[in-house]
Amino acid sequence: MLRTIVLGMSLVLCAGVDAAPKKAAAKAHSSRNRMREQKDHQRVLQAQVLLDRAGLSVGEIDGSEGANFKRAVQGFQKKNQLHENGELDTATWEALTRDSSPALVPHTISADEIAGPFEKIPADMMEQSKLKALSYETPQEELGERFHCSPALLAKLNPGKDLTRVGEEIQVPNIRTPLTGKPAQVVVSKSAMTVTALDDAGNIISQYPATIGSEHDPLPIGDWKVTVVQRNPVFHYNPDLFWDADPTHSKANIPAGPNNPVGLVWIGLTKEHYGIHGTPKPDQIGHTESHGCIRLTNWDALELAGMVTKGTPVRLTE
Repeated sequence: MLRTIVLGMSLVLCAGVDAAPKKAAAKAHSSRNRMREQKDHQRVLQAQVLLDRAGLSVGEIDGSEGANFKRAVQGFQKKNQLHENGELDTATWEALTRDSSPALVPHTISADEIAGPFEKIPADMMEQSKLKALSYETPQEELGERFHCSPALLAKLNPGKDLTRVGEEIQVPNIRTPLTGKPAQVVVSKSAMTVTALDDAGNIISQYPATIGSEHDPLPIGDWKVTVVQRNPVFHYNPDLFWDADPTHSKANIPAGPNNPVGLVWIGLTKEHYGIHGTPKPDQIGHTESHGCIRLTNWDALELAGMVTKGTPVRLTE
Protein backbone atom coordinates (compact mmCIF):
# COMPACT_ATOMS: atom_id res chain seq x y z
CA MET A 1 0.00 0.00 0.00
CA LEU A 2 2.84 2.40 0.95
CA ARG A 3 4.60 1.70 -2.36
CA THR A 4 1.44 2.58 -4.28
CA ILE A 5 1.04 5.84 -2.43
CA VAL A 6 4.68 6.83 -2.97
CA LEU A 7 4.43 5.97 -6.65
CA GLY A 8 1.26 8.05 -6.95
CA MET A 9 2.97 11.01 -5.31
CA SER A 10 5.89 10.66 -7.71
CA LEU A 11 3.52 10.77 -10.65
CA VAL A 12 1.84 13.90 -9.32
CA LEU A 13 5.19 15.59 -8.71
CA CYS A 14 6.40 14.68 -12.20
CA ALA A 15 3.19 16.01 -13.71
CA GLY A 16 3.65 19.28 -11.84
CA VAL A 17 7.23 19.66 -13.07
CA ASP A 18 6.17 19.05 -16.69
CA ALA A 19 3.20 21.45 -16.50
CA ALA A 20 5.15 24.48 -15.30
CA PRO A 21 7.33 24.91 -18.44
CA LYS A 22 4.31 24.27 -20.65
CA LYS A 23 2.30 26.98 -18.90
CA ALA A 24 5.23 29.38 -19.13
CA ALA A 25 5.68 28.62 -22.82
CA ALA A 26 1.97 29.11 -23.49
CA LYS A 27 2.02 32.43 -21.62
CA ALA A 28 5.06 33.62 -23.58
CA HIS A 29 3.43 32.55 -26.86
CA SER A 30 0.24 34.41 -25.96
CA SER A 31 2.25 37.50 -25.05
CA ARG A 32 4.11 37.39 -28.38
CA ASN A 33 0.81 37.06 -30.22
CA ARG A 34 -0.62 40.08 -28.40
CA MET A 35 2.48 42.13 -29.20
CA ARG A 36 2.31 41.06 -32.85
CA GLU A 37 -1.39 41.94 -33.04
CA GLN A 38 -0.74 45.31 -31.41
CA LYS A 39 2.07 46.02 -33.86
CA ASP A 40 -0.12 45.00 -36.82
CA HIS A 41 -2.93 47.21 -35.52
CA GLN A 42 -0.57 50.18 -35.20
CA ARG A 43 0.79 49.60 -38.71
CA VAL A 44 -2.71 49.40 -40.23
CA LEU A 45 -3.81 52.48 -38.29
CA GLN A 46 -0.79 54.42 -39.55
CA ALA A 47 -1.49 53.24 -43.11
CA GLN A 48 -5.15 54.27 -42.84
CA VAL A 49 -4.18 57.76 -41.73
CA LEU A 50 -1.55 58.09 -44.48
CA LEU A 51 -4.06 56.88 -47.09
CA ASP A 52 -6.57 59.44 -45.81
CA ARG A 53 -3.92 62.16 -46.05
CA ALA A 54 -3.14 61.09 -49.63
CA GLY A 55 -6.80 61.44 -50.65
CA LEU A 56 -7.51 57.69 -50.72
CA SER A 57 -10.23 57.45 -48.11
CA VAL A 58 -10.74 54.33 -46.03
CA GLY A 59 -14.08 55.70 -44.87
CA GLU A 60 -14.10 55.38 -41.11
CA ILE A 61 -10.58 55.01 -39.69
CA ASP A 62 -10.74 52.11 -37.25
CA GLY A 63 -7.36 50.34 -37.31
CA SER A 64 -8.87 47.25 -38.96
CA GLU A 65 -7.72 45.68 -42.21
CA GLY A 66 -11.10 45.38 -43.97
CA ALA A 67 -12.57 45.78 -47.46
CA ASN A 68 -12.47 49.59 -47.43
CA PHE A 69 -8.80 49.48 -46.44
CA LYS A 70 -8.02 47.22 -49.41
CA ARG A 71 -9.95 49.51 -51.77
CA ALA A 72 -7.95 52.50 -50.55
CA VAL A 73 -4.65 50.64 -50.91
CA GLN A 74 -5.55 49.64 -54.48
CA GLY A 75 -6.44 53.25 -55.27
CA PHE A 76 -3.14 54.43 -53.84
CA GLN A 77 -1.27 51.82 -55.87
CA LYS A 78 -3.04 52.88 -59.07
CA LYS A 79 -2.38 56.56 -58.37
CA ASN A 80 1.31 55.83 -57.79
CA GLN A 81 1.74 53.29 -60.61
CA LEU A 82 2.40 50.38 -58.26
CA HIS A 83 1.27 46.75 -58.55
CA GLU A 84 -2.47 46.87 -57.74
CA ASN A 85 -2.84 43.93 -55.37
CA GLY A 86 -4.54 45.76 -52.51
CA GLU A 87 -1.82 44.54 -50.15
CA LEU A 88 0.36 46.68 -47.91
CA ASP A 89 3.53 45.30 -49.51
CA THR A 90 7.03 46.76 -49.24
CA ALA A 91 6.78 49.04 -52.29
CA THR A 92 3.39 50.39 -51.18
CA TRP A 93 4.56 50.94 -47.61
CA GLU A 94 7.67 52.80 -48.80
CA ALA A 95 5.56 55.03 -51.04
CA LEU A 96 3.03 55.69 -48.28
CA THR A 97 5.62 56.56 -45.65
CA ARG A 98 7.23 59.23 -47.82
CA ASP A 99 4.74 61.29 -45.88
CA SER A 100 6.59 61.24 -42.57
CA SER A 101 3.81 62.99 -40.67
CA PRO A 102 2.80 61.31 -37.40
CA ALA A 103 -0.30 59.14 -37.55
CA LEU A 104 -1.65 60.68 -34.34
CA VAL A 105 -1.56 64.26 -33.08
CA PRO A 106 -2.72 65.90 -29.85
CA HIS A 107 -6.05 67.73 -29.81
CA THR A 108 -7.65 69.73 -27.01
CA ILE A 109 -11.41 69.35 -26.80
CA SER A 110 -13.13 72.70 -27.25
CA ALA A 111 -16.40 74.01 -25.83
CA ASP A 112 -17.94 74.04 -29.32
CA GLU A 113 -17.26 70.32 -29.77
CA ILE A 114 -19.31 69.34 -26.74
CA ALA A 115 -21.89 72.14 -26.82
CA GLY A 116 -24.49 70.00 -28.54
CA PRO A 117 -27.40 69.76 -28.63
CA PHE A 118 -27.09 65.98 -28.53
CA GLU A 119 -30.20 63.88 -28.87
CA LYS A 120 -31.08 60.23 -29.42
CA ILE A 121 -32.40 59.87 -32.97
CA PRO A 122 -35.42 57.57 -33.44
CA ALA A 123 -35.26 55.07 -36.30
CA ASP A 124 -38.81 55.79 -37.50
CA MET A 125 -39.05 58.43 -40.24
CA MET A 126 -42.31 59.86 -38.92
CA GLU A 127 -40.74 60.34 -35.50
CA GLN A 128 -37.66 61.94 -37.08
CA SER A 129 -39.88 64.45 -38.89
CA LYS A 130 -41.08 65.77 -35.51
CA LEU A 131 -37.59 66.82 -34.41
CA LYS A 132 -36.08 70.27 -34.93
CA ALA A 133 -32.80 68.83 -36.21
CA LEU A 134 -31.11 65.46 -36.60
CA SER A 135 -28.01 66.38 -34.63
CA TYR A 136 -25.22 64.20 -33.30
CA GLU A 137 -26.28 61.82 -30.58
CA THR A 138 -23.10 62.15 -28.47
CA PRO A 139 -19.92 64.28 -28.30
CA GLN A 140 -17.96 61.12 -29.17
CA GLU A 141 -19.90 60.80 -32.43
CA GLU A 142 -19.15 64.42 -33.34
CA LEU A 143 -15.45 64.02 -32.53
CA GLY A 144 -15.34 60.81 -34.56
CA GLU A 145 -16.71 62.55 -37.65
CA ARG A 146 -14.38 65.50 -37.15
CA PHE A 147 -11.38 63.16 -37.23
CA HIS A 148 -12.70 60.59 -39.73
CA CYS A 149 -12.72 57.77 -37.22
CA SER A 150 -14.97 55.55 -35.17
CA PRO A 151 -15.88 56.63 -31.61
CA ALA A 152 -14.60 53.21 -30.51
CA LEU A 153 -11.14 54.00 -31.90
CA LEU A 154 -11.08 57.36 -30.12
CA ALA A 155 -11.86 55.63 -26.84
CA LYS A 156 -9.16 53.02 -27.48
CA LEU A 157 -6.57 55.70 -28.29
CA ASN A 158 -7.41 57.63 -25.14
CA PRO A 159 -7.86 55.26 -22.17
CA GLY A 160 -8.86 57.10 -19.04
CA LYS A 161 -9.62 60.31 -20.92
CA ASP A 162 -12.97 62.08 -20.69
CA LEU A 163 -14.11 62.71 -24.26
CA THR A 164 -16.86 65.02 -23.02
CA ARG A 165 -14.69 67.45 -21.01
CA VAL A 166 -13.61 70.86 -22.29
CA GLY A 167 -9.82 71.17 -22.16
CA GLU A 168 -9.13 67.43 -22.21
CA GLU A 169 -6.11 66.71 -24.42
CA ILE A 170 -6.55 63.59 -26.52
CA GLN A 171 -4.81 61.77 -29.37
CA VAL A 172 -6.60 61.88 -32.75
CA PRO A 173 -5.82 60.74 -36.32
CA ASN A 174 -3.72 63.26 -38.26
CA ILE A 175 -6.23 63.53 -41.11
CA ARG A 176 -5.96 65.38 -44.42
CA THR A 177 -7.02 68.95 -45.01
CA PRO A 178 -9.96 68.97 -47.46
CA LEU A 179 -8.85 68.58 -51.07
CA THR A 180 -9.71 71.42 -53.44
CA GLY A 181 -8.93 70.07 -56.94
CA LYS A 182 -11.60 70.44 -59.63
CA PRO A 183 -12.31 67.03 -61.19
CA ALA A 184 -12.95 66.70 -64.91
CA GLN A 185 -15.13 63.69 -64.12
CA VAL A 186 -16.44 61.66 -61.19
CA VAL A 187 -16.66 57.89 -61.72
CA VAL A 188 -18.88 55.69 -59.57
CA SER A 189 -17.99 51.99 -59.77
CA LYS A 190 -20.65 49.55 -58.60
CA SER A 191 -18.28 46.56 -58.61
CA ALA A 192 -15.41 48.33 -56.84
CA MET A 193 -17.81 50.21 -54.52
CA THR A 194 -15.87 53.43 -54.97
CA VAL A 195 -16.41 57.03 -56.04
CA THR A 196 -13.35 58.50 -57.75
CA ALA A 197 -12.62 62.09 -58.78
CA LEU A 198 -10.39 62.22 -61.88
CA ASP A 199 -8.45 65.07 -63.50
CA ASP A 200 -8.29 65.88 -67.23
CA ALA A 201 -5.67 63.18 -67.81
CA GLY A 202 -7.68 60.52 -65.98
CA ASN A 203 -5.43 60.60 -62.89
CA ILE A 204 -6.93 60.06 -59.45
CA ILE A 205 -7.48 63.19 -57.40
CA SER A 206 -9.37 61.40 -54.64
CA GLN A 207 -11.17 58.13 -54.05
CA TYR A 208 -13.88 57.22 -51.54
CA PRO A 209 -15.49 53.92 -50.47
CA ALA A 210 -19.21 53.96 -51.16
CA THR A 211 -22.47 52.12 -50.65
CA ILE A 212 -24.09 51.84 -54.07
CA GLY A 213 -27.60 50.67 -55.01
CA SER A 214 -29.22 47.32 -54.34
CA GLU A 215 -31.14 44.54 -56.06
CA HIS A 216 -34.38 46.48 -55.54
CA ASP A 217 -32.88 49.86 -56.46
CA PRO A 218 -30.06 49.24 -58.96
CA LEU A 219 -27.55 51.91 -59.84
CA PRO A 220 -28.70 53.78 -63.00
CA ILE A 221 -25.70 52.98 -65.19
CA GLY A 222 -24.82 55.78 -67.61
CA ASP A 223 -23.47 59.29 -67.97
CA TRP A 224 -25.06 62.02 -65.88
CA LYS A 225 -24.11 65.44 -64.55
CA VAL A 226 -24.20 67.31 -61.25
CA THR A 227 -27.27 69.54 -61.02
CA VAL A 228 -27.00 70.91 -57.51
CA VAL A 229 -24.91 70.81 -54.32
CA GLN A 230 -26.97 71.26 -51.16
CA ARG A 231 -25.26 71.41 -47.79
CA ASN A 232 -27.18 70.56 -44.63
CA PRO A 233 -30.20 69.47 -46.69
CA VAL A 234 -33.72 68.75 -45.55
CA PHE A 235 -34.71 65.27 -46.74
CA HIS A 236 -38.06 65.15 -48.53
CA TYR A 237 -39.23 61.68 -47.61
CA ASN A 238 -41.63 59.99 -50.02
CA PRO A 239 -42.47 56.41 -48.98
CA ASP A 240 -43.67 55.67 -52.53
CA LEU A 241 -40.01 55.75 -53.64
CA PHE A 242 -38.89 53.12 -51.11
CA TRP A 243 -39.70 49.45 -51.64
CA ASP A 244 -39.30 48.69 -47.93
CA ALA A 245 -41.16 51.72 -46.55
CA ASP A 246 -43.62 51.28 -43.71
CA PRO A 247 -47.11 51.23 -45.32
CA THR A 248 -48.40 53.54 -42.58
CA HIS A 249 -45.90 56.26 -43.52
CA SER A 250 -46.78 59.43 -45.42
CA LYS A 251 -44.70 62.10 -47.10
CA ALA A 252 -42.66 64.13 -44.64
CA ASN A 253 -39.79 66.59 -44.38
CA ILE A 254 -36.93 65.16 -42.35
CA PRO A 255 -34.96 68.00 -40.72
CA ALA A 256 -31.34 68.71 -41.53
CA GLY A 257 -28.35 67.52 -39.52
CA PRO A 258 -25.53 64.97 -39.57
CA ASN A 259 -27.99 62.15 -38.76
CA ASN A 260 -30.33 63.11 -41.59
CA PRO A 261 -30.87 60.15 -44.00
CA VAL A 262 -28.69 61.91 -46.61
CA GLY A 263 -26.21 63.28 -44.09
CA LEU A 264 -24.63 66.70 -44.38
CA VAL A 265 -24.68 67.16 -48.15
CA TRP A 266 -26.66 66.18 -51.26
CA ILE A 267 -25.03 66.22 -54.71
CA GLY A 268 -27.96 65.92 -57.11
CA LEU A 269 -27.66 64.33 -60.55
CA THR A 270 -29.54 64.78 -63.81
CA LYS A 271 -31.09 61.36 -63.12
CA GLU A 272 -34.19 62.30 -61.10
CA HIS A 273 -34.18 61.26 -57.43
CA TYR A 274 -30.53 60.12 -57.62
CA GLY A 275 -27.48 61.69 -56.06
CA ILE A 276 -24.28 61.32 -54.07
CA HIS A 277 -24.75 62.10 -50.40
CA GLY A 278 -23.60 61.61 -46.82
CA THR A 279 -24.89 59.18 -44.22
CA PRO A 280 -25.76 58.98 -40.53
CA LYS A 281 -23.98 55.60 -40.33
CA PRO A 282 -20.36 55.91 -41.54
CA ASP A 283 -19.44 52.45 -40.23
CA GLN A 284 -21.79 50.88 -42.81
CA ILE A 285 -20.22 52.51 -45.86
CA GLY A 286 -18.98 49.85 -48.28
CA HIS A 287 -20.70 47.07 -46.33
CA THR A 288 -24.45 47.50 -46.96
CA GLU A 289 -26.88 48.45 -49.72
CA SER A 290 -28.59 51.76 -50.50
CA HIS A 291 -31.89 52.74 -52.07
CA GLY A 292 -30.21 53.34 -55.42
CA CYS A 293 -28.24 56.45 -54.50
CA ILE A 294 -24.52 56.66 -53.74
CA ARG A 295 -23.65 57.04 -50.04
CA LEU A 296 -20.34 58.29 -48.66
CA THR A 297 -19.27 59.22 -45.15
CA ASN A 298 -20.29 62.78 -44.31
CA TRP A 299 -16.70 64.01 -44.44
CA ASP A 300 -16.00 62.39 -47.81
CA ALA A 301 -19.27 63.68 -49.28
CA LEU A 302 -18.50 67.19 -48.02
CA GLU A 303 -15.02 67.10 -49.56
CA LEU A 304 -16.37 65.92 -52.93
CA ALA A 305 -19.09 68.59 -52.76
CA GLY A 306 -16.36 71.20 -52.39
CA MET A 307 -14.72 70.02 -55.63
CA VAL A 308 -17.64 69.48 -58.01
CA THR A 309 -19.84 72.16 -59.56
CA LYS A 310 -23.05 72.21 -61.54
CA GLY A 311 -22.36 70.37 -64.81
CA THR A 312 -19.51 68.16 -63.54
CA PRO A 313 -19.80 64.84 -65.45
CA VAL A 314 -20.62 61.80 -63.33
CA ARG A 315 -20.27 58.35 -64.89
CA LEU A 316 -22.05 55.48 -63.15
CA THR A 317 -20.49 52.14 -64.12
CA GLU A 318 -20.80 48.45 -63.39
